[in-house]
Amino acid sequence: MIKKVSYLLSILLVSGFLIWEYKVNIIVWTLPKVMNFVNPIQENIPTNWTEGPSEKLDIKDSRPNIILILADDMGYNDISLHNGGAADGSLQTPHIDSLATNGVWFSKGYAANATCAPSRASIMTGRYATRFGFEFTPVPDAGRTVLTWLAEEDDSELRSRIDKDLAMNLPPFLDQGMPSEQITIAEILKDSGYYTAHIGKWHLGHASGMDPQSQGFDDSLSLAGSYYLPEDHPQVVNAKFDTSIDKMVWSSGQYAAQFNGGDFFEPDKYVTDYYTDEALKVIEKNQNRPFFLYLSHWAIHNPLQALRDDVEQMSHMPEHNLQVYSGMIRSLDRSVGKIIQKLKDLKIYGKTLIIFTSDNGGANYIELEDINKPFRGWKISFFEGGIRVPFIVSWPDEISPGMKFDEAVHHFDIFSTIASAARAKTPEDRKIDGVDLLPFLRMDNSNKPHETLFWRSGNHQSVLHRNWKYIISKKENKRWLFDTSVDPFEKNNLIESHQEDAKKIEKLLAKFNSEQTSPLFPSAFEAPILIDKYDGQEYREGDEYIYWSN
Repeated sequence: MIKKVSYLLSILLVSGFLIWEYKVNIIVWTLPKVMNFVNPIQENIPTNWTEGPSEKLDIKDSRPNIILILADDMGYNDISLHNGGAADGSLQTPHIDSLATNGVWFSKGYAANATCAPSRASIMTGRYATRFGFEFTPVPDAGRTVLTWLAEEDDSELRSRIDKDLAMNLPPFLDQGMPSEQITIAEILKDSGYYTAHIGKWHLGHASGMDPQSQGFDDSLSLAGSYYLPEDHPQVVNAKFDTSIDKMVWSSGQYAAQFNGGDFFEPDKYVTDYYTDEALKVIEKNQNRPFFLYLSHWAIHNPLQALRDDVEQMSHMPEHNLQVYSGMIRSLDRSVGKIIQKLKDLKIYGKTLIIFTSDNGGANYIELEDINKPFRGWKISFFEGGIRVPFIVSWPDEISPGMKFDEAVHHFDIFSTIASAARAKTPEDRKIDGVDLLPFLRMDNSNKPHETLFWRSGNHQSVLHRNWKYIISKKENKRWLFDTSVDPFEKNNLIESHQEDAKKIEKLLAKFNSEQTSPLFPSAFEAPILIDKYDGQEYREGDEYIYWSN
């Protein structure tokens, strides 16, 4: 049914709406109504989570419960731990901060990619996603068409570039995913006797073999629409922007969830709170056996929608979109607080390993300047603002509280760290790029987890080698080289004065690229991303930019 809907929408979009002079405005208004007609959403359907034993069967089983909390598009400056106050400096995130107070704060935590899906693939597999061709982020069929039309209407000096024939002939959205032969951390844990549950965003494919349950999760409550609440709901406050990605998300959105591959249905409350309450059910029902909960929040990805009660707490802030965005952060922090409290109530907090991070940095299309402060760049770029993310690990019974770790760590380290904590066997027939971080948290360990890290998204690539950070936007041959030991904020480009150092790093990048697999589906879209301005601000000669390939 879902594939039929996808094809029907593509045919409808291409053949019907192209005749309209103002097609983009029409599609933004019409598409949600079309989607609700061809793919109706059921009323709320209660979940039926698998229930574990009523009492602990093996009191000698000391393996931890494991909770991985993944935020979406959360900027480095969006938690108060980093800079004293998120948003305009007045929003506190006490519950997220408390994870670091009671665990380890990784100040140089890196996302595997500057966009969501490849990062999630690395987290799940412990590998560079480019090793198995998952290089680009799948875009919904309807969204791809909207982006194409928006690019055609763009008259700016820096224009998005689209191969329309290639874009319209990409595999259907549901078939663009992580190959089923990849082994996920959920599969590893399930084979070791863990109960495994997924809640929220997946974005690694939904066709047979790529869905969460096929990739190791006993139960899955999946994001099936991009709305946090219906747009006209009395409890929601919305913020919209005149940017292509924001228009795409609003136009292709629905308010929907899906449990274990069943019918699409409406959540019964604001999505962040809904996922949280469902996570509490999972913890409650499985408290007497080791469990792995992957809580993959949609927050704080656009569309910007916050509960009215949360926005009212931000009334002192000057801008409407900042108020809404901050309200969304508040709900995410509330989620973390509820989970911590539930673990404490059940007396299993100390034996639970909690990891909190974001899939990439904050986005440029929500028109807020400081979300990645103090770093340059945005989601979609490999400047620090796009890939430096919140990264916290808490395990009260095993990790000394209040530690700050300043060496570079990476998303794929999550796989190896979880497997080690669970004493689970990892696959021997493939290269695992991540390392177990637990040994590095001993005070006498002076080694570094990584000497070199790589990022690749088609035309745009980067290397962090020791203290050197190299970035390239290939088609324009724009290159940057920074000495992060003295210039962590990437202000002083040394590419001309340190050409020999750059050549050495380029050789490392060439070797890395030679070891990667060709993309599973090609890049059909290239978008210009200004490094120091958000989307919609005027480009002026001399402004630095990259072209992002997807």
